Amino acid sequence: MQAVINTKDMQHTDWLLARREGIGGSDASIVMGLNKYKTAFELWLDKTGQVMPDDEAGEAAYWGNQMEEVVAKEFEKRTGKKVRRSNMMYRHGDYPFMIANVDRFVVGEDAILECKTASAYLAKEWESEEVPATYLVQIQHYMAVTGKNKAYLAVLIGGNKFIWKEVPRDNDLISQIIAFELNFWESHVLGGIAPALDGSSAAEQYLKERFAESEERKVMLPAKYKGYLEEREILDTDIKILQTRKKEIDNHIKKEMETADTALVDDYAVSWKSQTQQRVSTDKLRSEFPDVYQKVLTESSFRKFMVKEIK
Repeated sequence: MQAVINTKDMQHTDWLLARREGIGGSDASIVMGLNKYKTAFELWLDKTGQVMPDDEAGEAAYWGNQMEEVVAKEFEKRTGKKVRRSNMMYRHGDYPFMIANVDRFVVGEDAILECKTASAYLAKEWESEEVPATYLVQIQHYMAVTGKNKAYLAVLIGGNKFIWKEVPRDNDLISQIIAFELNFWESHVLGGIAPALDGSSAAEQYLKERFAESEERKVMLPAKYKGYLEEREILDTDIKILQTRKKEIDNHIKKEMETADTALVDDYAVSWKSQTQQRVSTDKLRSEFPDVYQKVLTESSFRKFMVKEIK
């Protein structure tokens, strides 16, 4: 382990850019395909500088950062252990692309502490003795980088339930993590080869920008794409069926609510409140104020994707 960057007074944007220089703990689950919120393709766009730095400072991330000290103090109170903050970004000695921002080191132990906050809706993920996979690979990544033999995970759930778990170093899992990250970094980031395309909006935007203009020509798709198109047709039908069923469920709920704006059942809250919106009527603007309409009219170009069966 080697300390490489002092992050104590670093601006958030600079910190995000520094994270692009390697694979961090929160990236590990993405590289391994375990993260349900971000794909390897999206991560590749970020690490290769093709999108703006991924600023995670949404509400959940913001409050997670704000509550980190509270979680660390509660861990000390409940365990009797002492922890110290680390204001450094570390690199793996043998694999310098592996980086780590560790929340705390445990004083007097060869261990680290990772502090988390979780929504009450995710409480079930923490009921068993097992650590959720995304967090497990994150802390094993940190142990790989720092060389520590143990980690503690402290979590505040829903703002009112605190748990902590002890996680030993798992060298077999660490070997797998390194293999996945090494392949991602060398093949995709350094090699410039995009990971497999996925259904993310980032992949869609990437294709839209890379192939912005169409040309008047035809290509013959490989035979396997016939299977893709047949599957797409089945999915299109399934989506319509599911959307209809969803609307049917909504209608049953609305009928039960009548004029009430809120409904509750077990862990669910349903809202059906009156709202008022003001919108510009394009038809009215065009007919009554044609000069103004022409002035504000803007032209945009795009490629329309369509699939039809040739009879």
